[in-house]
Amino acid sequence: MNESNYKTLGLDESSSFEEVQVARKRLLEECNSDPQQKEAIEAAYDAILMERLRMRQEGKIKVPDRIRFAEKTSESSTSAPRVSLPAPQTPGWLQDWLDTPSRDDILWPSVVFLALAALAWFTVNSSATALGFSVAATIFFLNRKEHKFWRSFAFAAGGLLIGVLLGLLAISLVGQQSLGLSPERVNALVAIVTMTLLWFVSSFLR
Repeated sequence: MNESNYKTLGLDESSSFEEVQVARKRLLEECNSDPQQKEAIEAAYDAILMERLRMRQEGKIKVPDRIRFAEKTSESSTSAPRVSLPAPQTPGWLQDWLDTPSRDDILWPSVVFLALAALAWFTVNSSATALGFSVAATIFFLNRKEHKFWRSFAFAAGGLLIGVLLGLLAISLVGQQSLGLSPERVNALVAIVTMTLLWFVSSFLR
């Protein structure tokens, strides 16, 4: 591979496809006022994609199935013309927030939040402690993706607030007496609802 293309993006040949995408997006945001630098970044990104496509065709690397290359269209039947429909456009601000998580991005947060939910439910008066660890875990998992601590902190704080409000609202609608729960169990249930939302935030946002 041409190492200069990777150096342009601040990466090396061992970088994953997701890292290449993140680097391209970050660099384009930083050089909005420099069209020449923007063109160099796009050229390096395209060159890396083409090189990885060639290596994929030769069986040297595996490319994620969600990435579509032009070669796949040639495998389909040519007996009937295919009408291409415009793809739905996702708002730019939403693309900046949503993530396409890998298996590990879902697995590890799931393990951590399940353990904290069990702690909140089975250990008396530990809901607040479990929630504190949940917020810290959310910040950690979000910050690990793009290294934006304050953005991760804001998402975690927002998830905590909304989760607590949703939990209290759900219990008030159902009625604490009808559930037959003690105050400690009510707190644990609110904590679990909040942890579920924080798990979603840490897995599917960035």
